[in-house]
Amino acid sequence: MNVNAAIAAVAALAGLCTGVIAMLAFRWSEREQAKPTRSSLHTDAVLPPGVDTVLSVLRSSAVVLDEADAVVKASSAAYALGLVRGGKLAVEPMLAMARDTRRDGEIRQIELDLPRRGTGRGGDALAVSARVAPLGSRLVLLLVEDLTEARRIEAVRRDFVANVSHELKTPVGALSLLSEAVMDASDEPEAVTRFAGRMQVEATRLTSLVQELIDLSRVQNDDPLEDAEPVRVDELVAEAIDRCRHQAGTKHITMATGGTAELHVWGNRGQLAAALGNLVENAVNYSPARTRVGIAARRIPATGGDLIEIAVTDQGIGISEKDRERIFERFYRVDPARSRQTGGTGLGLAIVKHVAASHGGEVTVWSAEGQGSTFTLRLPEAGAARDRDRSRSQPRESSESYDTGDLDGEDQGRPYETFTNEPLSAPEVLP
Repeated sequence: MNVNAAIAAVAALAGLCTGVIAMLAFRWSEREQAKPTRSSLHTDAVLPPGVDTVLSVLRSSAVVLDEADAVVKASSAAYALGLVRGGKLAVEPMLAMARDTRRDGEIRQIELDLPRRGTGRGGDALAVSARVAPLGSRLVLLLVEDLTEARRIEAVRRDFVANVSHELKTPVGALSLLSEAVMDASDEPEAVTRFAGRMQVEATRLTSLVQELIDLSRVQNDDPLEDAEPVRVDELVAEAIDRCRHQAGTKHITMATGGTAELHVWGNRGQLAAALGNLVENAVNYSPARTRVGIAARRIPATGGDLIEIAVTDQGIGISEKDRERIFERFYRVDPARSRQTGGTGLGLAIVKHVAASHGGEVTVWSAEGQGSTFTLRLPEAGAARDRDRSRSQPRESSESYDTGDLDGEDQGRPYETFTNEPLSAPEVLP
């Protein structure tokens, strides 16, 4: 009997513990449900009808504050920018502005630089524009727009305009001075001839600058894949060599090619020819007399399709490490004085970079001072790139196949030509 009573007592105690645990779990569940979420820190009922829907489609970061400065509603973008933390607005200037607006009902706006989330470095600051307005009688709406990218683009545009103005003023000023010199020396035929020659040089430089500005604008604004086609690499190389034939012949520079046969890239022929031509022209212009410029190509495997790699190597003075980081910037020149002698505008490599990027490729450089430089242009191979481009424009159910012909043929595994003091295969020597 005592045993039965003990069992009953244990059962009663177990039931009591179970009930207590269940009650605690229920209370904990209620508290969890009552906690604020990232999108709604209070019940949506406190917001005027339709406001929640409007805030969800705004591109700006949105925060709604109540009369106690607690966050009633906040978009995910507001959390991403670090504006809201722990249910409170974390940016003191914005909070002060919200309080002023709640007091007098006036709309206010301010621009601030905020540290990026997780960093305290000034270089990582976010530029934002905050606008505060009353929302009903008790709430305040804060809209924050990230201006960081717009500021960066504006800085690039401003620098570009300043550089263009400077570059245009140089030849225009020279032409003005030379024309005055010609007028003053009208009775000296030799002086007139000398000044006229210099005027022709400056006019040619001005023409080249304007043309490269047009080319750069075109490659930045146009979609090269709208008129894409398979382009033979050996034809691009031949055009680039022909473009520099006179300069190379004047300096007795040997032009050597290798590995370019039966390789094709996919893209706009004119832009690709301009990009490779700029690389070869730079190699010739910055190479000493009686040296060699080599152009070689090969196919390399890559995720998503093979790439065609075209390397242009010279035996020039090379590029220092600090300059290699900036040579693809517009108007940046390693040696401005030497660029003036060679007619360089500082836009050629910027054009190459934009063409490569717009074609889904890249351009890189290896260089060592005193040992020369190698610029490498990597572009999607024609067969794989064409099929990938067309598959994006075809419906998923389409089963049409595309014959790549000889674009993916026998050059697979062709050894890559390296540039040493030994001659390349099939060299072309310009006298």
